[in-house]
Amino acid sequence: MNVNAPKAQFRPNNKLALVDCDIHPRLRKPEDLKPYLSSRWWDTWQTYGLRKRHGFVKGHPYPKSQPGDGARRDAWPTNGDPAGSSLPLMQEQHLDYHGVDIGIMNPLWPGSGDQNLDLSAALASAHNDWQLDLWHAKEPRLRPSIVVPYEHIEASVAEIHKRAANKAFCQVFLLSRTNEALGRRKYWPIYEAAVEHNLPIGIHVFGYSGIPISNSGWPSFYIEEMAEHGTACSALISSMIMEGLFERFPTLKVVMIEAGFGWVPSLGWRLDKHWQKMRGEVPHLKRPPSEYLKQNVYVTTQPIEEPEKPEYLVDLIDWIGWDRVMFASDYAHWDFDDPVFAVPPNWSEERRRKLRSENAMSVFRL
Repeated sequence: MNVNAPKAQFRPNNKLALVDCDIHPRLRKPEDLKPYLSSRWWDTWQTYGLRKRHGFVKGHPYPKSQPGDGARRDAWPTNGDPAGSSLPLMQEQHLDYHGVDIGIMNPLWPGSGDQNLDLSAALASAHNDWQLDLWHAKEPRLRPSIVVPYEHIEASVAEIHKRAANKAFCQVFLLSRTNEALGRRKYWPIYEAAVEHNLPIGIHVFGYSGIPISNSGWPSFYIEEMAEHGTACSALISSMIMEGLFERFPTLKVVMIEAGFGWVPSLGWRLDKHWQKMRGEVPHLKRPPSEYLKQNVYVTTQPIEEPEKPEYLVDLIDWIGWDRVMFASDYAHWDFDDPVFAVPPNWSEERRRKLRSENAMSVFRL
């Protein structure tokens, strides 16, 4: 092997299509949004900043060793712009290099859960215009998500109706740590609008609820923050099921992004056990809770669990369903997953095809 050859020479020859369900574009600078904000909201944002609900949060959710919100060191443009903000570098380093046919953009920090609800709505709408103009228009492989100010229900519904006619948008985008449990009926108009337009709800981990990710206070370590995403997502999915969301909207698709999925079967088993004994409290549930999990909830691979025995991962997906798991890279973060290794090459072509592209093509109407 010629170690001086271009990296692309060493890529395995994989002819299967690839849809990446989690790519994070970044603003180069706040001025990128200025064309999409009224003078009032631009001035407000620049003068007063955001009013996040995490009044007592300690530290940043990513370690200082990975600056730029947990970016890969090689994803920083040479001009000093933030990692993930350069389309040419993203094309070279990820889209072209890994053969990505479609990449779904999930902007992580648009202020969509801000306490200033009207500013939150303005920033969410601006991020949607920004995705269209500065990313999708220049690179059609990148598909935008409808960022909504999810604590401002009326504005969220209006934003969905405004954007849904543009088929470039492929999901309604929320963060996992909302001010109330996501099954609560205050959020139902968002789900109703999504179902009306046949759009899935993508829920990415993180957010600013003002409530610790742990049920016992703020964690001391970064590793706790990351490990607790599974339990936080278990709680929000339990809320959706128990509140009767999927009975009311049986065609609603919910995609859990960057939460792993090892927690899914045990949650289903536990809910079923308690439902058998206490189903009188929730007579609106017509089926065991695990059946809603298997019908309405989808998961992405990054960060995929890596059990000591590979067959355990197969057993895990057997329970969830091979049509419910979709590839995600988490580009441009430090724990990025390479599609060649995230979907094991020794799995059958049918299974790899489902995880690499077919499931996402169906869920996101691609």
